[in-house]
Amino acid sequence: MSGPEVKSIKLGKINLTGSYVSLTINGKNQATEVWLKNCHISPYRKAGYSQKNYEPTRPRKLLLNKKEIHYLIGKEKIKGLTIIPVSVYIKNGLIKIEIALVRGLKKFDKRERIKKREIDKRIRQKLNY
Repeated sequence: MSGPEVKSIKLGKINLTGSYVSLTINGKNQATEVWLKNCHISPYRKAGYSQKNYEPTRPRKLLLNKKEIHYLIGKEKIKGLTIIPVSVYIKNGLIKIEIALVRGLKKFDKRERIKKREIDKRIRQKLNY
């Protein structure tokens, strides 16, 4: 991350909606990198020309221990698990991103949620009249 990005994050100008974490494994030596993708960090207004061609959703490299990376590689191989960022916080002047392993919803779960939402909506409409 660049300096103006860090200042922007410290001001709370970060949006994790729709972002995810991806792992890249480079061949024989198993050099693995962890990237935060689709995370929107607004440009820092006072940066001026240093952010001339700034791309707010560019991939950003995350720093993890080798042990943590190997754990994520093993868990990502399990079908249906995805790594997403949950929160951003600042500790000792460093920006930390909390990540989590999550499982996507099945189709019947989505339908069930939509059905429940519709029933709740109808109940609220009946109570208002």
